[in-house]
Amino acid sequence: MESQARSRTALVEQLMERYPDVPREAVIKEDLLRGGMAFDESALSGSAGADGGGEVKPKSYFIFSFDHRTLPELGAAALNRPPEEVVLTGGPYGLRRTVVSVRVNPDSPYRVGAGDDGTLGLYLDGARIADVGLPPMPDYYRHTLANGKSVMEVAPTIQWGYLIYLTVFRVCQYFGAKEECQYCDINHNWRQHKAAGRPYTGVKPVEEVLEALAIIDRHDTARASQAYTLTGGAITSHVGGRDEADFYGQYAKAIEERFPGRWIGKVVAQALPREDVQRFHDYGVRIYHPNFEVWDKRLFELYCPGKERYVGRDEWHRRILDSTEVFGPENVIPNFVAGVEMAEPFGFTTVDEAIASTEEGLRFFMSRGVVPRFTTWCPEPTTPLGKANPQGAPLEYHIRLLQTYRGTLEEFGLSSPPGYGPAGPGKAVFSVSSFMDSLTG
Repeated sequence: MESQARSRTALVEQLMERYPDVPREAVIKEDLLRGGMAFDESALSGSAGADGGGEVKPKSYFIFSFDHRTLPELGAAALNRPPEEVVLTGGPYGLRRTVVSVRVNPDSPYRVGAGDDGTLGLYLDGARIADVGLPPMPDYYRHTLANGKSVMEVAPTIQWGYLIYLTVFRVCQYFGAKEECQYCDINHNWRQHKAAGRPYTGVKPVEEVLEALAIIDRHDTARASQAYTLTGGAITSHVGGRDEADFYGQYAKAIEERFPGRWIGKVVAQALPREDVQRFHDYGVRIYHPNFEVWDKRLFELYCPGKERYVGRDEWHRRILDSTEVFGPENVIPNFVAGVEMAEPFGFTTVDEAIASTEEGLRFFMSRGVVPRFTTWCPEPTTPLGKANPQGAPLEYHIRLLQTYRGTLEEFGLSSPPGYGPAGPGKAVFSVSSFMDSLTG
């Protein structure tokens, strides 16, 4: 494991030298995603709230907190929201344009602040390593629905505006220590926003979603938004009298009827039986994300107890493969949470073991034409794994995963998955991991 005494700069540069085939942009991005970034108050001045009145697009907390502290512990970053994302360029490493999701950590060695000339920069161990660009407040965020709700609350956009993220069910029916995934804070994120008095709609009415999308469609004249994702917590019984396929599917059906072909329709849901998956497709969904979370059998059972209890790992994987007969292998894109493989006390203790396990999962899916993607684990402090592992997984693991992912993709003659925008360093917009930054554009 990485020595706490070693400066982060030395570690980063050492790993850049050891793995020169991994873009430097991806090394910095993965370190920011796994460990977070701090903000000077001057860097928060443009995103005062969710009413569209600021100049910077604020963090929407679109599904998880993706922070290393709870809202009450964030201080100014809670009162004056940080940006949704930042874009990094230049500096001593010559970074090409790199979009990074913001994960706030007041104790991070990375800090966003203004330099002597007033321009924002990213500082590591006190030295400026990149220029920082902030996302401008989009025109559609400056408008509200008829009931006064903000577009950001109903239909926030991420990935520098590419993706509309529709978390239409803000809690998960896997509830409590015996069912919740051990790295997931969706239920706590709901509770903390409600406790803070922030608007955070539990179930978003279809009509509100359509109204928000109409505002985006009208004001997104550059057509930056190209896809939407429908998602939320797992549904083990019903919501509003509907099972999971019909609950999420009703939104896709309404969107496609109102805005036919305007956006690529994606849904993140459980691995459902084929007849339910067919309903997703019939409703107009074109990309299906039945996330497999973590590959190792023992860790899946420990980390995803609800999914193991209700479905089971082997059945989960069978359902993923069955869904390729409905959507086609290239349109089935399961996510996994990169880094939890090494979470104490149950995870692998060496990077070699963790990479070998994850590679086994990548080969299982890619050999069948299915290209997984991954989110870099953020150890949120209210989750069991986050509490036990505040530092997350070693940076070396994340860098070697990028290397392994690209190598496995090339071995099976596959390309980057659809619905994620452009690939390649300097081009990618996918912000919660670097897998798109690391592929050939």
